[in-house]
Amino acid sequence: MAMTLMLIMIVMLLIGFPMMIPLITAALTGFYMMFGGMGQMDTFIQQVLGGIRPASLIAVPMFILAADIMTRGHSANRLIDMVMTFIGHIRGGLAISTAASCTLFGAVSGSTQATVVAVGSTLRPKLLKAGYSDSFSLALIINSSDIAFLIPPSIGMIIYGVISETSIAELFIAGVGPGLMILMFFSLYCLAYATINKVPTEERANWSERFDAAKSAIWPLMFPVIIVGGIYGGIFSPTEAAAVCVLYAVFLEFIVFRSLGSKDIYAIAKSTGLITAVVFILVGVGNGFSWIISFAQIPQMILEAVGIDEMGPLGVLASISVAFFIACMFVDPIVVILVLTPIFAPAIEATNLDPVHVGIIITLQVAIGSATPPFGCDIFTAIAIFKKPYWEVVRGTGPFIAILLLSAALLVVFPEIALFLRDIAFAE
Repeated sequence: MAMTLMLIMIVMLLIGFPMMIPLITAALTGFYMMFGGMGQMDTFIQQVLGGIRPASLIAVPMFILAADIMTRGHSANRLIDMVMTFIGHIRGGLAISTAASCTLFGAVSGSTQATVVAVGSTLRPKLLKAGYSDSFSLALIINSSDIAFLIPPSIGMIIYGVISETSIAELFIAGVGPGLMILMFFSLYCLAYATINKVPTEERANWSERFDAAKSAIWPLMFPVIIVGGIYGGIFSPTEAAAVCVLYAVFLEFIVFRSLGSKDIYAIAKSTGLITAVVFILVGVGNGFSWIISFAQIPQMILEAVGIDEMGPLGVLASISVAFFIACMFVDPIVVILVLTPIFAPAIEATNLDPVHVGIIITLQVAIGSATPPFGCDIFTAIAIFKKPYWEVVRGTGPFIAILLLSAALLVVFPEIALFLRDIAFAE
């Protein structure tokens, strides 16, 4: 049964169906194979509806809406300009600024694809003009967007937290350390690339220009302060933080910056509604699919086949890393989290692994996979936004993927990279 369902999904993906269609088809096929018909369809529907019932999921459309407002407004450009004035003049500074801008925008959006659009649309032309190759520029933008999946708020962490019943607040704070570590590694690679290829440096901004850029970015920089400070100050929950984030985005772009008007409301609402609908269909059907494979005891069979019962904690974490990384090379990250998390849940519990540590590893692996050939979703976002052929987009990704995999390995071996901030923030 497991092979049949997997084959259905792979074939339909290769044919070109959007991700939710293969998932729905596989789920219904599994239901039919288990029960010999569709007579008990109400049970499956209950599972689907149960998947989108948790109140924590309300945060997802809220963060999507906030990111859409900021992308269409001035917040993204103000953050980028501030970063550029401070580090744009050093060797590799423009490339480092791109990675840093992705990190900052991740702190206000939580979406890799929104980061590709917001940062890439602004900085890719500047990178090309400065002398960076297009393959390097595209790879830098796509892979730096992975940091947005780790820096709070993160839609991937919200989905994992709901599925595994792990504290979303703890996941958010635990993602900061790995995100900053990856930014440091990317910055070192950008420095080396610019030095080897003799990329010219940008003109140094004077302190007056830096002050003006920092002053104009103060309002957007309040997003992470509000979100992180509000959550860990006990003022509001992660879900409430998402609502506050939307309110602040509206206040910023419609009132303070006046970058958006009433004519933009329909387009923003339509875009957010479409993305939210797809996400919630995936979450609901993913929950139904997870129930089917759990009912059929497929997770137990898979784990027994790979001998995971005989592995220690490191072996389980390595297996999780490989499984999620490979899966996201072909399938949407949300679907992978929904399907694979229940499969590994028994092994995680049996080895007494910290669910927050596991969640950060999973979040990083799905982020890496989403930017990795052949079918990483961020690759196709870049193809659509920048109108470039597939090979041109993926050609320069190798070094970045190697850095990300090294970071993932360090995270497995040294959990303190993720957990030290969590332990400080939630010390009893």
